[in-house]
Amino acid sequence: MTADPADQVVRPTEEATLRPGAIGFVDALVIGLASTSPAYSLAAILGALVALTGVNAPGVLLASFVPMLLIAAAFAALNRVDPDCGTTFSWVTRAMGPWIGWIGGWAIAMTGVLIVGSLANVGVIFTLRTVGLDGLAENTPAVLVLTVALVLLMTWICVLGTELSARLQNVLILAQTVALLVFGAVALVRGLSGDSPLGGLTPEWNWLNPFGAGGAALSGGLLLGVFAYWGWESAVNLTEETRDSTSTPGRAAIVSTFVLLVTYVGVAIAVLAFAGTEYLSDNADEEEAIFALLSTEVMGGWDWVVLLAVATAAIASTQTTILPASRTGLSMARRHALPRRFGHISPRFRTPDVSTWWVGIIASVWFVLVSLVSENALFDSITALSLLIAFYYALTGIACAVYHRRQLTRSVSSFLLIGVGPVIGSLLLIWLLALSIRDLANPENSYTGQAWLGVGPPLVIGLGIFLLGLLVMLWWRTRDATFWQEKPSVAPEPTAVEENR
Repeated sequence: MTADPADQVVRPTEEATLRPGAIGFVDALVIGLASTSPAYSLAAILGALVALTGVNAPGVLLASFVPMLLIAAAFAALNRVDPDCGTTFSWVTRAMGPWIGWIGGWAIAMTGVLIVGSLANVGVIFTLRTVGLDGLAENTPAVLVLTVALVLLMTWICVLGTELSARLQNVLILAQTVALLVFGAVALVRGLSGDSPLGGLTPEWNWLNPFGAGGAALSGGLLLGVFAYWGWESAVNLTEETRDSTSTPGRAAIVSTFVLLVTYVGVAIAVLAFAGTEYLSDNADEEEAIFALLSTEVMGGWDWVVLLAVATAAIASTQTTILPASRTGLSMARRHALPRRFGHISPRFRTPDVSTWWVGIIASVWFVLVSLVSENALFDSITALSLLIAFYYALTGIACAVYHRRQLTRSVSSFLLIGVGPVIGSLLLIWLLALSIRDLANPENSYTGQAWLGVGPPLVIGLGIFLLGLLVMLWWRTRDATFWQEKPSVAPEPTAVEENR
């Protein structure tokens, strides 16, 4: 009898590899959803989104889904021909060459560094509030220590194994989803029955029209929506550890975007029906705390249900956001794009232990340093994420069309699904990237409200990360030029079996 790949042991004389077949479709789907952190993401953007677009917020969330779906399709198509845990790094390198591929990988890794500490911070604060320790939640030094401890704990769990990570995520996503559904259902029922103390609204079909708020409001709302959907690709970063690696991760990514669509639009409608637009707009600056405020209004003595949803969402996302960055580091090291040490895989746990610990430690240091500057500086660093996200998503869509260019004329479906669709998704994201740069250049649009080098701090942080990446790339190019000898290629012709799938 042949042992299952997930149970095979690496002999001491063999080089350790990631554990193939460690997780299945449901696990991959859960990890993709958990990385997006639906409860946290929706809480973080809902107030600002309603302030911009009013009752058309559900429609803007619907519109934001379009580029995400198109890029998810690109991820699925590229994963079929190159199931590499480095995803964007590997695919862009194959399609467009090592220089731009390296920067794409750097962007993915840095998104984890920027956001992991903040996610853990929200997880700590909302956990303390859930159990009634509001005083401790206001103690900044204590929260800082607990946040770093949570990041290191989640990093350790990632090192212990993908199966353990998946099992933990199954529990966390269940708690988050149930709590969010209960909150949304109660809010909707109370809003429709006229039992809301905040003067809710009666839902209308025109709420789903994203253009109802006007051009400027739509563009700003779409930027928020892209942030809310970001993270589903974590399922694809685990492709080498997923059963049926050429198809399962891609399907999980696409399905997760639909689940997010239903969740976001449904909860947004429920909250508008209960609270209306004025309450949400007036509290837009509360960020993720908007759910903490609404929880008491909606749930009364059961407000801990909503606090639990945000807490579990943030904790789950803390862990799953480490996974893409660590797997990207592993992939880059295997191709000599980073020092080989980053490609080390634990013989016992079959995980990229070195790159995982590096991500967790650097993210912790970044969070502490920026938090010591000010809370507003921390929020500005999170805002800079929009630049990195739009950049590497757009790169992936373009790489899909470029890599498959010889197959685009084989059929109408190929032309649309792996050519036109991903390119349209990329163009939408490039447009949003340009808008983001324009908006972030204005210091008034930052949390600090101060100019750094004459522009807004988020733009300085975002561009600074790209500049640092260029310097690191050039430095490593002088140490090991192996990776830069790679040449762009095209996707191989599909086999008869693949064509008939």
